[in-house]
Amino acid sequence: MKTIGLIGGMSWESTALYYQLINQGIKREMGGLHSAKIVLVSVDFAEIESLQIAGEWSKAGQLLAQAAVSLQSAGADFFLICTNTMHIVAEQVQAAVRIPLLHIVDATGNLIKNKGFSRVGLLGTAFTMEQDFYKDRLVQKYGVDVLTPNQRERLIVHNVIYQELCSGIIKKESHDKYQNVIDSLRERDVDCVILGCTEIGLLVNRETSCIPILDTTQIHVDAALQECLMKS
Repeated sequence: MKTIGLIGGMSWESTALYYQLINQGIKREMGGLHSAKIVLVSVDFAEIESLQIAGEWSKAGQLLAQAAVSLQSAGADFFLICTNTMHIVAEQVQAAVRIPLLHIVDATGNLIKNKGFSRVGLLGTAFTMEQDFYKDRLVQKYGVDVLTPNQRERLIVHNVIYQELCSGIIKKESHDKYQNVIDSLRERDVDCVILGCTEIGLLVNRETSCIPILDTTQIHVDAALQECLMKS
């Protein structure tokens, strides 16, 4: 079993879910008292969020790069950034270490390709929905069309993430708002909707959706489990 490195805390709510899902997966695959070998560095999200707002992505990347160096020093064989948005600095973080980064967009893109989807809706923070780092990787590497909500809907999605989900606040009215956004994307003939923020899965129920929902937290975890258990 390989040791998984996690850069978490963005937010800790979803990082806790990563930890739970990874260990549940190891127990399912190996049985008995087995649990995952995990090294976790959890950053202060308030500091990261301030840099996001200021557009200081390079400085935020430096903080995550330092975290990655710590993971490498602690013996991690590979690592994950437990958030979609901060993959905007993925190349900067990867350049700081020798161990490989398991990129959340690649994990998601591979699943999309395997499922045969070609036109996908993307929900996430405003940074993820409006900047190119996420959409372009899906388009260029996996050949899919990526649609995002309109400006009003993007603001709703973003505000619920930062004002509620990152603090563990779950509201039915916010669930209903998200469902309306998903319905709007479905009317634009998307094959599926990507929950491109690791907190959205706390709110949106995949089981009751009328369209396939791709939860990037679970997808990222599944890819990590596969890598973790892969024999050298």
